Amino acid sequence: MRSRHMQVLAEFDVAENIQASPMSKSDLARHSDLIVVLGGDGTLLSIARFIADREVPLLGINLGGLGFLTEATTEDALPALSRVLDGDYQVDRRITLEAELLGPNSATNPAVDRRFRALNDVVINKRAQGRVLELDVVADGEWFCSYRADGLIVATPTGSTAYALSAGGPIVFPTLHAVVLAPICPHTLSNRPVVVPDTVEVEVRVKASDHDATLTADGQEAALLGAADTVRIRKGKSTVALVRSPHSYFEIWRDKLRWG
Repeated sequence: MRSRHMQVLAEFDVAENIQASPMSKSDLARHSDLIVVLGGDGTLLSIARFIADREVPLLGINLGGLGFLTEATTEDALPALSRVLDGDYQVDRRITLEAELLGPNSATNPAVDRRFRALNDVVINKRAQGRVLELDVVADGEWFCSYRADGLIVATPTGSTAYALSAGGPIVFPTLHAVVLAPICPHTLSNRPVVVPDTVEVEVRVKASDHDATLTADGQEAALLGAADTVRIRKGKSTVALVRSPHSYFEIWRDKLRWG
């Protein structure tokens, strides 16, 4: 990048090693024209949540495991970066979720974050020693159902290959405008994952007073939930622009999931 007379920015802990200007993640999101992420999907999620008003392209280089978001391999890294710098690339604009915490716990405790952003999923689950959760779900103001389960995952198509997949959810084509609701270990076996349009606003209400829970956004941010707390989840106002891999999604699914 320096050979192309471009300014190189990097996180504090790696900037010195590559002679780049050090910046925080939030500053990188504000000042960069392109962000290259080296790591696994969790590394990419850690920067994606800072991108709100600016649609900065993210190029993911997979140094982790499956790597559904960081699709380029280390062997493809330099050719992929060269193509992007030459302007020869396309992006997938992935929808995000916005979650708002409502209720007595957040209202009386100003230290509690009340708004969260997620590219993959918003998860409500029981604490380590918690009992089975009782959750009421309302969709667009209409009562949908009650869950008795270890928790509930609300996932984007991007997140359908993450935690929601482990909970038995479907794989959703990444560019579809849909949201997955996947219960975690439901007590009623007929409670199956469902797919709804991304225009639907979902409210999840914690019912019983002795069933404390945790809200997690992309595994990056968390808040404790108590009785009578409500989590309101809707489609985010912004999208995340991922540099598209030259490989089709079908090829990626076959390779990553080892389908014959």
